[in-house]
Amino acid sequence: MIEQKQTNLPWYRRAVRWGQTNLTEMDPTNWDKEFWKQYWKETKIQGVIINAGGIVAYYPSKLEMQYRAEGLGDRDLFGEFAEEARKAGLIVLARMDINRATKEFFDQHPDWFVVNAQGEPLMSNGRYFSCVNSPYYKEFIPEVLKEIIEKYRPEGFTDNSWTGASRKVICHCSYCKAKFKADAGLDLPISSDYNDPVYRQWIKWSYSCRIENWDLFNETTTRFGGSDCYWLGMFNADPFRPHTNFCDLKEIGRRSKIMMCDHQSRETRTGFEQNSLNGFLLHGLAGWDTVIPESMSNYIRGVRTFRQGSNPAKETQLWMLDGIAGGISPWYHHVGAVQEDRRQFKNAPPVMQWHEQNEIYLYDRLPVANIGLVWSQENTEFYGRDDVEEKVSLPWHGFVRAMTRARIPFIPVHADHIDREAANLSLLILPDLAAMTDAQCEAVQRFVESGGNLLFTSKTATLNEWGEHREKFPLEGLTGIRHLHEVAGTEGKSNPNWEVFETHNYFRLPQDRHPVIAGFEDTATLPFGGSVRRVECDGKLSPIATYIPAYPIYPPEFSWVRVPNTDIPVMLAGEHASGGRIFYFAGDVDRAYGRTHLPDLGDLLASAVRWAMNDNLPVKIEGPGYLDCKLFKQGGKFILHIVNLTGTNQSPGFVEEFIPVGPLKISFYTRETMPNRALLRVSGIEAKLVVENAWATIQVDSVINHELVVLE
Repeated sequence: MIEQKQTNLPWYRRAVRWGQTNLTEMDPTNWDKEFWKQYWKETKIQGVIINAGGIVAYYPSKLEMQYRAEGLGDRDLFGEFAEEARKAGLIVLARMDINRATKEFFDQHPDWFVVNAQGEPLMSNGRYFSCVNSPYYKEFIPEVLKEIIEKYRPEGFTDNSWTGASRKVICHCSYCKAKFKADAGLDLPISSDYNDPVYRQWIKWSYSCRIENWDLFNETTTRFGGSDCYWLGMFNADPFRPHTNFCDLKEIGRRSKIMMCDHQSRETRTGFEQNSLNGFLLHGLAGWDTVIPESMSNYIRGVRTFRQGSNPAKETQLWMLDGIAGGISPWYHHVGAVQEDRRQFKNAPPVMQWHEQNEIYLYDRLPVANIGLVWSQENTEFYGRDDVEEKVSLPWHGFVRAMTRARIPFIPVHADHIDREAANLSLLILPDLAAMTDAQCEAVQRFVESGGNLLFTSKTATLNEWGEHREKFPLEGLTGIRHLHEVAGTEGKSNPNWEVFETHNYFRLPQDRHPVIAGFEDTATLPFGGSVRRVECDGKLSPIATYIPAYPIYPPEFSWVRVPNTDIPVMLAGEHASGGRIFYFAGDVDRAYGRTHLPDLGDLLASAVRWAMNDNLPVKIEGPGYLDCKLFKQGGKFILHIVNLTGTNQSPGFVEEFIPVGPLKISFYTRETMPNRALLRVSGIEAKLVVENAWATIQVDSVINHELVVLE
């Protein structure tokens, strides 16, 4: 890294490669010090995360109620690990896990633990869940932090269970009762009911309680450990997952000098491309000068998890590479200091070594993207409610996948940050962002009135911040759309029984084709499988396709169109007086594509984005393969990281081989800076560069797993 080579920078700016051995209780009896010292060198790490205290102590604590690892005996495993790490010149973070404790602890302080309305404690694997509002968090954990600091002086702390019990449990301990009464003036809700305004207040209050603890822990660590000794927590970067534990990513990003992300491998719904998105989303919250390490699994995760089994090497490596492409710093993760399946120790070194060699190109850079894909915590909470996957996650990931597949650069934008990001954006995409605050709606209006383009879908802005229906659509004046509060089609997944056919519906494409659907010349219909919001329009936007209602699937003799035409618009397009283009999907194409990955629907989303942008994109990438492409500017350089995801979309499954793709024709819009040469930092060669009419074009003959293109 350019600036991180300076030794006078704080540790959280210098350390960009991390390692973690998540210690087990029996590791004190048999850990191999010499092996780990060599592995640290091989993986080029600059910092380590070592288990210290909380649910299990790996050092001889003087705090009576802190449970000691079963195999610890008289040893100080944390101290031994930390000492060797210091000798190796590594930053040391003490790992905590603080959300549960033993029966002995519970028996001494039963009022410190989570209980339901009947006073019954919450338990898991013989441990009792501690309450985030009790002295366990407010007094005991600060004492643990103080003890570790005074004894070992770590640079900071991590904790992957700091948010406590999940939202499924409303704690009725005396501390929660008193605090909710004091803060909200209300008694605790009895049950989870989003129609109950007290429960909604409890949701927001629960977020604030976690942030309050975040601040308390940081006040403790900086007071006793110095101004750079931070308590960092851990969190999952998927914007729709942390809500299950009241983790406010926006507030954490605002507070963090370094963000410790815990998202260890790909998932069925999101694929490898999720990891570059993780980097873009978290940097959008914390800034692009913030280092964001991510814990990356070397054990097997998937349909079945095997903690001591080696994840297939290419599976691990591709997840790491895609994260690096999005600005994530690699952080290997092993469970247990001793492994019989030693294949896992060959997974990370090649990637970590390449990362060190190319560090100068991977930091101190800014994304080049003029499309903002908008998300918010309010929409997740108060529109998604008990069905976040269906209502919120699928539309978001529908657009993510469609734009990744079409190689269209974009950045995630929190709805509260629209004004902040507006100057760098040409298009806002609101993927069924149903629950919006008045301020967020006003920011969208300012954006369009100043000439920006807008693409929105389904119920966007029809609900207030609590998820309640608005009497009037706040974007009506902007778009001319009036919602009729009626739905055509059926919401939700298709019934697997072919006799039930509510989602067997289609789009009717007219003979006079709008540019968005101009690529479908050989068909008059498109498969859909979703629902349509009924709307009227005053003429600002015009319908470009209509709805075909569902008809029987089975038996095949019955499968003929009953209603071939309706006047129900599913897509509308137009232009605002300011010059910006506006596109509305009344049909939830984003959700349908997120669910099915049907190529027609992905093509439709990408085509709508390109039309709304008038093809004003900073890079064009032509050629075969499914590629995740992230473009950056670093001073006068363009940096394009291409990750080859071809053949990896099948799930469940693991990557067993890389499928090379190419040739690729890549054109960069370089009006401001004309490059002189193009370096390929994976292939190790210089590509022929052709500059013409503000476009710099190269050819990449083949990409195996990834390529880093540097134009300078």
